[in-house]
Amino acid sequence: MKILVVSFDGLRPDLISPELTPNIERVQRSGTTLSRHRTVYPSETRVAFPSLVTGATSSKHGMVGNKYVDRKAVPQLYVDTADARLIEQLNRESNGGLMTAPTLGEILHKAGKSLAVLTTNTPGTTRLFNHLAEAFGHLRFSGHFREACSPNDLLDQAKAHLGPLPPAPPQGQPDTDGQVWITSAFLDFVWPTLEPDVTIISYGEPDTTSHFHGTGAAATREIISFCDAQFGRVLDWWEADGRAAGVQIIIASDHGHITAHSRVSVIEELKADGFTPGPAPEAGVDLVVVPGQVGAFYLADRSENNLGRVVEALTERPWCGPIFTAPRNAVEGMARGSFASSLVFADHERAPDVYFSFRSDDIVDEFGLVGRTWYDNARRPGLGVHGGLHPKELAAVGIVAGTAFRDPGQNSDIPSGICDFAPTVLHLLGVLIPVSMTGRVLREVLQNAADLPAIRLEPEVFETGLNGYRQILRRICVDQTTYLEGGSVASSDLSEAAE
Repeated sequence: MKILVVSFDGLRPDLISPELTPNIERVQRSGTTLSRHRTVYPSETRVAFPSLVTGATSSKHGMVGNKYVDRKAVPQLYVDTADARLIEQLNRESNGGLMTAPTLGEILHKAGKSLAVLTTNTPGTTRLFNHLAEAFGHLRFSGHFREACSPNDLLDQAKAHLGPLPPAPPQGQPDTDGQVWITSAFLDFVWPTLEPDVTIISYGEPDTTSHFHGTGAAATREIISFCDAQFGRVLDWWEADGRAAGVQIIIASDHGHITAHSRVSVIEELKADGFTPGPAPEAGVDLVVVPGQVGAFYLADRSENNLGRVVEALTERPWCGPIFTAPRNAVEGMARGSFASSLVFADHERAPDVYFSFRSDDIVDEFGLVGRTWYDNARRPGLGVHGGLHPKELAAVGIVAGTAFRDPGQNSDIPSGICDFAPTVLHLLGVLIPVSMTGRVLREVLQNAADLPAIRLEPEVFETGLNGYRQILRRICVDQTTYLEGGSVASSDLSEAAE
C-alpha cells in the first residue's frame, strides 16, 4: 500500500464545486468527504503543516507561529520560518531540536519506508514537511527554491527530464509554473523512479493569490481552477494506474481564509497605553509584537502584573478577539480575562506570553463568502487573511479515497482534523503510532467502519472575560480527541466592526 497526500494551501472547503474544482469533486464522488474537518490554532501554514506531519498540535511539535521569538537564543532571535536556511541552521544548532515531536519522515525512515515531498510553498514550509530529509536520503523538491531541495543528484536527474526550476512569480502574482513543475516531477520522475511509500504534493495556492487579490476574487478562482487541473493530471494517473497499484489518496488544506475589513496598527495602539512595542527584540523594546494576522506578544517583563496590563489593554479594544495566556487552571489564563493557552493546545515553551485573534464576524463579503475580520498589515481591505479562530479559518479540506476507505460518494459528519492524517497513514502502513501524536486514526472512514462501536461526541463551550469583554471558545470531543470549533467575542458595548 502507498499513500498520496495532496494539499491545496488555504483552500476553503466551500469553494469546492463541480464548476471550479471538477477534479477534487471527482475524488469526492469516488471517496469520502470529511465534512467537519478542522485545522489547528494558530491557523497558519507553518503551524498546520508541521501538525500534518507530526500528527500533533503546536504544544507538541513546537512550531508556534509562522514567526516567533526564540527566547533561548542569546541575544533573543526573531525567527521567520519561511526561511529554509534559517530553519536548517536552527535545527543544527539545537542538535536536532527544531521540531519537538517526531515527524512522518523520521517515523517512516525507522520503519524502513520512504517519504517524498514536492511543494510550491515557501522554502521554509517545504523544509518543514521533512526537515531531516537529507539525513534519510528522502526526496524533497521545491517548485522554485533550490535551497529547499534534496538530494542533489535526484534534483539534477529531475531537471534533466523536466527542465530547470521555474523562478518564483513576482509578489502577489498567481503561481502557475511551479504547480506544473511539481506535478510533472511526480508523474514523470518521482513515481516512476522511486515509488515512495508516502508522497506529499503541496500546491502553494490559492493562499498567495487570496492574500493579494481576495478569497473569492476572479484571480483566486482562476488559480484554484488551475491547481485543480494540475491535480487532474495526477488523478488521471491514479485512475489509470495508481489505484490498481494500491495508492490511497488524501486531499487536504491547511486552513481557510476570511476577508480583512478594517486595518489597525497594534503597535501604535499599545504605545498609547505606555508600552514601547516593536516587531522584533531589541534594546528599548518592552513588548515584541510579532508581525502577522495572529497576535503574538513577547514581554520583556514577564511578571503577572505586567501580563495583566497587556491583556487589560487588549480587552478594551474593539478589534480584539479571543485572548490566551499561560494556564492558571484548565480554563483561565494567568491574566484575568484570558483563556488558558492549553485550551487551544498552544502552550509550548516557545509560545508567546499572549496570543490573540482579531475580532471576526459572520458578515458576507463582496464575493458572497461568510467571514470578515480586523487585520494588521499594509495591504488594502478586502483581501484574504487567516490565523485566527473564525470557523471559516479553521475549516479545512479533508477527502479520502482508495481501496482502504469506505464505499464511494460518502460524507462523514464525525469531526476530524489535520492531526489525524499522520496516525491514519501509519495505521494503513502497519507502522507503530508514537504516543506524541494527538490526532487519531480515522477508523470511521476505513473499510469495515460499520463494525465499529458508536463514536461519542461531546461539545464543549468555555467563557471568560474582564469588565465588558466576554469571550467564548467552542470545542468538540470525539472520544479522546478534541477539535476546535471556533472562538469569538460576545457582543458588548464595544463598537462593532467598522464598515
